Amino acid sequence: MKVERVRRWEGPEDAGTAGEVGGMPPSSPARASRGLRPVPEPEVKAQRRQFSGTYKLHLLQEADACKNPGEIAALLRREGLYASHLSKWRKHHRLGTLEGMRGRKADPDAELKQRIRQLERENERLQAKLHQAAKIIDVQKKVSELLGLSLDETDTSDKIS
Repeated sequence: MKVERVRRWEGPEDAGTAGEVGGMPPSSPARASRGLRPVPEPEVKAQRRQFSGTYKLHLLQEADACKNPGEIAALLRREGLYASHLSKWRKHHRLGTLEGMRGRKADPDAELKQRIRQLERENERLQAKLHQAAKIIDVQKKVSELLGLSLDETDTSDKIS
């Protein structure tokens, strides 16, 4: 049986009916000249299926229990799965990562990158302190020149040994 899809049209003549309005087919040029537009239908966005670890384990046990030819294929059809799902899940079950195989993979260099960022921040902080100390030393030199003091003439008691 063929089911035809009927579009709704908005406009003053459209009082909630579908199909032809006022004797004009939906695609007629006269209808388009009157400024009637089709009502857009919302698009359904596909979503990726997500399977829990318990579901995967249960399905692996069911697949392992299948002994006769065609039973696994029937199981896969019933659940809407592919053989590649079973092979991936078996592999992850052997590795012990069946529960946490979704999402991004862990970055093996994450600790190293964090340590680099920390050292770069510390380097910037120390560079700023060094720049500030250099300015203070310049000011001290200028003050000593204005007062006529020589930086070489210091007490021997002030020297660090």
